[in-house]
Parts: sequence; structure tokens; C-alpha cells
Amino acid sequence: MGFVTGMLAGLARRGIDPQPLLAATDIDIADSANRVPIERYAELYNRINRRLDDEGFGLFAQPMRAGSFEFLCRSTISAPTLAEALHRASRFLRIVLPDLAVAVRRAQGRAELVITESRRLADDPDDPGRIFAFEWLLRLLHGLACWLAGRGLALDSVIFPYRKPAHFADYALIFTADSRFAPTVPGGVGTLVAAFNANLLDLPVRRDEAALTAFLDGAPGKITTLYRRDREMVIRVRDLLRAALPATLSLDDIAGQLHLSPRTIHRRLENEGSSFRTIKDALRRDMALARLTKTRDPIAQVAADLGYTDASAFYRAFVEWTGMAPVHYRRRWSAER
Repeated sequence: MGFVTGMLAGLARRGIDPQPLLAATDIDIADSANRVPIERYAELYNRINRRLDDEGFGLFAQPMRAGSFEFLCRSTISAPTLAEALHRASRFLRIVLPDLAVAVRRAQGRAELVITESRRLADDPDDPGRIFAFEWLLRLLHGLACWLAGRGLALDSVIFPYRKPAHFADYALIFTADSRFAPTVPGGVGTLVAAFNANLLDLPVRRDEAALTAFLDGAPGKITTLYRRDREMVIRVRDLLRAALPATLSLDDIAGQLHLSPRTIHRRLENEGSSFRTIKDALRRDMALARLTKTRDPIAQVAADLGYTDASAFYRAFVEWTGMAPVHYRRRWSAER
């Protein structure tokens, strides 16, 4: 839901009621613990773009008029390699999105995709619109790069220029498990740095005009449904862990049920940008938030149902997830209803 809140920030700045768009996509932002199906998120993405005639969601000084994403794709599709495609993308974005500068660097086997504010997007560095601007542009460029190469491209690490947001647990599934947060100094501009294997820049661009025509159907919101981290093996492991609760399965238990070796599961999860521990923690977090906001179950019972034999361990985990104790989270959520 944190991504939805950020996506709506530009509407709020313009005094536009988001409710008709939310109703049309059947999204209820009042339930902060609810997870939004990716298809509805993509539909809301496109509806906001059309409502504002701005593919930048009204977050920037200059709107990105409808069609910008299509021409971004057209500027990159004839590039011989991914490196050239990303350089072309950075030059195109300089024209249609001057508030954020994009650059690609390579040195000693490491490549970096760098996104820097040309001006401060908000006085508050933790403004939801500013946070979403960085999330959105990284997701857009990474998704486009994956599509151009015809394969998922793993990000080794990402440094985001703001404090850890409430929905940071999902970063491991959407970006990388090694997501770090370095708040921008007061009065300064922020820089996001996404690192990956430099050899990926040498991959050939495998798409053609026919593929682009199909790709643009439902774009740009459609790109949020492609090359997701939370797919295939991640989903299978998450479903098995959920079904077993309150029992806690080990990686060996999961491997036995899937008739695969633990090493194979570890490798596939790593290829999808996740890990066994990341999935287990994210599942417990989602279920804990839902139980605390939708039921009156005692906190000790919630902890036990999620497989915590020690309530204090649940307490520590919950503070790490949300920055507050379970009882305070439940009270604040109830007060905001």
C-alpha cells in the first residue's frame, strides 16, 4: 500500500480527489495492511497517467506527457547493447524528466545505475511523493532493461536517498534484498545508486518492432507486472510457509516438499532477488499487520500463530518492521480509522 500512497501524492498536490480512480480499480487505501493485486496497481498507474496527461504522476515541475514511455522504448530498441540502450534512455529522460538525472557507470566488474535529483523534489526528504519518484524511476528503468535483454537482471544492491519507509520489507521482493537507506542531508539533493554485474551491460538488445507493439499494449503500467521478484519459486515457498503455520518450516522441509535440493531452492530464490529468510520475514510481517488491524486477537496469540515461541522475539521483529511496538501500532491504526 505504500507504493499506492506514493503514486497518489501528485493528485493530492493538485487538489484532485483520488477516490473515483481508486473505486474504478477496487483499491481501498483505508486498509493500510492490505496488499494490492499487481493487476489493479498497474490499472491505477495507467488511469492516473491518463487523468493528468502526465506519466510522471504530477510529481515533477514538468509533466511527462502521454506517450513519453513509448518514445523512451523507441529510443532504446535499436541499440546494439544494454549499455547503449541505457545511455540513450538517460539522454531521452533529460528532455522529458529534467528533475531527475540518470547516468550509468562501469568500473572493475561493477556497474551502477545512478539517479540524482537535479533539484529537491520536496522540502521533506521523506515525502511520499519523493520516495515514490525514486522507486518508480528505478522500477521503470530496471523493468525496461530486463525486457530489452529478454531476461531478468539481478540488482546486487541499491542505496536509496531517504530513511527506511514503512513498506521497506517489500523492497527485497521488488528490488533486492540488499536495499539500503542513506537519508539526504538537509538542503541537499539525493542520489540513488543501483549496483549490478557490469557484464550485464554487454548483453545484446533482443527486442524488435513487433515485440515493442505487443509490449506497449497496457504500458506503461504493464511494466510493473513484468520481471517481478516475487514470482515462481518465491510464491511457492511463501505458500508452503503460510500453509504450515503455526509450525515453522526449515529450508530442508521446503526442499523435501518440492522434491528439490536446498541448494537448488537457494539458487532459484537468489536468481529472483530473494532468500528463504526474506520470504519468511515478509510473510510474518504481512500476516502480523493484518491480524493486528483486522482482529482483536491478543498479541501473544498472534505471535504464537505466526510461529514465535517467544513473545519477546515477535516484539523485537515487529519493532524492526514498523518502528513501534505491536500494541502502539494497533492503537494508532484504530485511531486513524
